[in-house]
Amino acid sequence: MSEDTIFGKIVRGEAPADIVFQDDRVTAFRDITPQAPTHILIVPNKAIATVNDVKPEDEETLGHMFVVAARLAEEEGIADDGYRLIVNCNRDGGQIVFHLHMHLLGGRPIGRMVAR
Repeated sequence: MSEDTIFGKIVRGEAPADIVFQDDRVTAFRDITPQAPTHILIVPNKAIATVNDVKPEDEETLGHMFVVAARLAEEEGIADDGYRLIVNCNRDGGQIVFHLHMHLLGGRPIGRMVAR
């Protein structure tokens, strides 16, 4: 997969973003079209197109995404009331940017996960 997605450019500092966390494994930034008061995207710095492309060597980074999500939820003041983590896979799953990413959503009741 080419790293030339908007998320790859954000990770590399080539595109603007409101980055709230970055280390050697992941980058987290505010979504430009937030669906909740808190809407942060957490992406691996390594370009992985979809969940289907995850390899065993990615396990540590993907686990780290959850650690970062919990830390950011605490920092955003949404940990106690609750939040939702979403990872979409491919078009039918709602994925638009083909660089694996986790949505951290909170700050209000989110409601049902899938409408009937």
